[in-house]
Amino acid sequence: METEYSERSASIDILIEFDLNKVLDFAIADELETRERAQVREYVQNILRRRNYLDFLIDHYSSIAVDEMKAELKNILRLGIYDMLFMDSTPDYAAINEAVEIAKFKMGSKTGDLVNAIMRNLQRDMENLPKPAYKDRTKLVATTFSHPEWMVARWSKRFGEREAFQLMQANNTRPNYYVRVNSMKTKPSNFELRMDKMGVEFEASDWLPNFYKVDSVQPFIEKGLLAKGVCQVQDIAAGFAPFVLDPQPGEQIYDLCAAPGTKSIMISDLTEGESDILAVDISGDRLEKLAESALNFGAENIKIRRGDVLELSLPLADAVLLDAPCTGTGVLSKRADLRWRRDEEGLKKAVELQEQLLEEAANMVKRGGRLVYSTCSIEPEENMDQVNKFLEKYDNFELEPLEDFVPEEILAEDGKAYQTLPHKHGCDGHFGVLLKRVK
Repeated sequence: METEYSERSASIDILIEFDLNKVLDFAIADELETRERAQVREYVQNILRRRNYLDFLIDHYSSIAVDEMKAELKNILRLGIYDMLFMDSTPDYAAINEAVEIAKFKMGSKTGDLVNAIMRNLQRDMENLPKPAYKDRTKLVATTFSHPEWMVARWSKRFGEREAFQLMQANNTRPNYYVRVNSMKTKPSNFELRMDKMGVEFEASDWLPNFYKVDSVQPFIEKGLLAKGVCQVQDIAAGFAPFVLDPQPGEQIYDLCAAPGTKSIMISDLTEGESDILAVDISGDRLEKLAESALNFGAENIKIRRGDVLELSLPLADAVLLDAPCTGTGVLSKRADLRWRRDEEGLKKAVELQEQLLEEAANMVKRGGRLVYSTCSIEPEENMDQVNKFLEKYDNFELEPLEDFVPEEILAEDGKAYQTLPHKHGCDGHFGVLLKRVK
């Protein structure tokens, strides 16, 4: 009987916690080895990427409706079926046996027998599994691509069904990862030699300097390169906002909503540690991690302040970066949990908060100074609609052209904004603009 705490057990516990409380707590797996923890993340994110489809199969083969199942049973089955269908390295008999043993240990022998019956019934149909056949087109697509119906409806309307399919498929694909070398610690050429010695396959980005696309960040964790501040994990799309800000040595720069700090650290690197950076965030815990990262990266010019941007009183700055809290619909490949934590009411609340934050950020910029507004969303209400609304109220700011900062293929709004899309650009979905205070 399963008693040893394994990657599967930890993954199931994390998924149960997520179902019950909408909290994704990977600390549950802290007692496992590094590689086992990495496998837990793979399990959890991949199951969340396929949750609707897995639930459809459970519903088909179980006499108990999936909506009526306890979270424990539901997630044991999700993981077991995922193992059978998508883990080539796991034989069917092993997937069934592991799921049955976990079920017996957590819920008793009768539940173990139920799990065994459901999974063996599915195994018999492996060559001809049922397909969703709902008359409701939105529900059909939402089940097939494992996205909430409200997202499916709005993306199908905005992009057209075919492109919406491509976007959702990109969200369900294992993402590309990027690392950015810290040029304050090592030269890019030396970093490339180190990656060669580590056996890491990499591709230097031609979009931004010092960014490399890699298959996995695990080797960098195991070699301690992240902890030592040699490099940081940062999607190429997330690098555009600091780059567009065009920070210069000697400037006073504010990074608002700054945690976990990758953008503050990149700004420090871009200015060779010669700017005065204030990183602001409302979360004390996240700021502690930011402070630790800044120390590791040698970014001694970063000062940290805990506070609510809406309540702060600060001197005017040369440049302000507001990477605003958002729905995160551009990062659903890396953060599959977000699709199940967001809804239309949450989108509305995000837009309201962003409007307030943008106005406050603008009030911190000196005349002639610069303000970058960015999100990791692909929703117009959070992006260009938000910027246009701001410009209608404030005639002392103007949009600046971005062709000198970002590649042509991601330019939007006649070159006055950038927007990356996962299915088009092979990276996270990010949006940004550069606003100059002209009076």
